[in-house]
Amino acid sequence: MKKLVPTVALTALALTASTAALAQTTGAAPAKPTVILIHGAFGDPESWDKVIPLLQKQGVPVVSVSIPLTSLADDASATQRAIDRVAGPVVLVGHSWGGTVITEAGNDPKVRALVYVAAFANRPGESVADMSKGFPQALGLSALEVDGQGYARMSDTGFAKFFAPGATQAERGLMSAVQGPINTASFGQPVTHAGWQGKPSWFALTTHDQMIVPAMQEAMAKQIGAHVTRIAGDHGAMVSHPTEVADVILAAEAAVD
Repeated sequence: MKKLVPTVALTALALTASTAALAQTTGAAPAKPTVILIHGAFGDPESWDKVIPLLQKQGVPVVSVSIPLTSLADDASATQRAIDRVAGPVVLVGHSWGGTVITEAGNDPKVRALVYVAAFANRPGESVADMSKGFPQALGLSALEVDGQGYARMSDTGFAKFFAPGATQAERGLMSAVQGPINTASFGQPVTHAGWQGKPSWFALTTHDQMIVPAMQEAMAKQIGAHVTRIAGDHGAMVSHPTEVADVILAAEAAVD
């Protein structure tokens, strides 16, 4: 019996060492990159409600961020806080004004790719006002209502005619009710750096857009060297074409996974 005890102990030790070695060799499957969604002006986190389940169905972790729309710095800070809360790699996705925000916040080393959905993609030192020069004014800008503090919201008519004519009346009603007004001073605030520089980017380009004209989207997508998918839809493509938008995001996620 005395001889058996050390033998059993040695056997157990060997099994433990073998198990540990196997665990180190195989390892756990690496976590998928987390997709962080940034809404645009006149939007809110619910803007992505039809896209989120399509991503989650593929096992992709998703965070939809509420940005305050008070300034570029404030919006980028809210995005940075979301990045900081994620342990692993990130794919940043921005719609409309959210494109400027992810451009500013995309320098974080966790960010592996940027996805622009009918969005602004600024160069360093460039504001939305700067980059809009030389392009026709979007028809949807005529539907903005600006209050005495300089905050703009989209009118109900604007959602129906310009922003999301492809959405249902009920969807447009919800978009109007939950929209976040934006401080118009934000459009004159330049980005300090461009996250898309040195990182892969994707662009869901909406060919019937009346908020950011397609010609401007084409120029921005070319400027940043993005993988381009053209969607025959309006500015609210996340609502009217959620599957196509999700496919672009999934392509970016798969490329950096």
